[in-house]
Amino acid sequence: MRALFLALAAASLALGLAGCKPKKTESAATPTAAVAQKAGEMETMDYLSDTPVRSFEKPEVVIDHKKYDYYAEIETSKGKIVIDLLEDSAPNTVNSFVFLALHHYFDGLKWHRVVPGFVAQTGDPTGTGAGGPGYQFGLEIDPNLSYDAAGWVGMARTADPNSNGSQFFITLAPTPHLTGQYTIFGKVVEGMDVVQQLTQQDTIKTVRILRKPKS
Repeated sequence: MRALFLALAAASLALGLAGCKPKKTESAATPTAAVAQKAGEMETMDYLSDTPVRSFEKPEVVIDHKKYDYYAEIETSKGKIVIDLLEDSAPNTVNSFVFLALHHYFDGLKWHRVVPGFVAQTGDPTGTGAGGPGYQFGLEIDPNLSYDAAGWVGMARTADPNSNGSQFFITLAPTPHLTGQYTIFGKVVEGMDVVQQLTQQDTIKTVRILRKPKS
């Protein structure tokens, strides 16, 4: 994943964040409905392991994106972040993320790369930006989504479009030059203030996966 650092940094310098006019779409940081109000409808998915497992040949199918709406509740050393997982736009990516989370894969991992005004990135067990879960998969691009605001959650990768794994990032500002290049699989609906405070010294404590039936 080291190539991602260079690719994103170069894009940021070349295109810049100042002056990038976001599209007039729904803000990533604005929930479609208050998560707290939905808590009674949600169920917490059971973990698949008791301790962190960080090496797999491939992810098992653990979601039903036609039946359920999925959320991730990430407890960090700075506080809680709630992400609405976009299972319809990126079903393979969301399935992989949920599969890893249910194996405690992300527990204890650092936010190994934080660039103010750009992204906060995590998901690498090695903490170097080069690690992954032992498998890779391809891009999922929804043409209706854009990195037009802070709070979008995307998959990190190398120059190879089929190199998605476990590393993901949350945008800290509009980054429209990433649109179409990196899978968008979630949006922050609670705790964007926590995201903005993250540093490279911060860690993920736990990740819980919540789901509710689709109406």
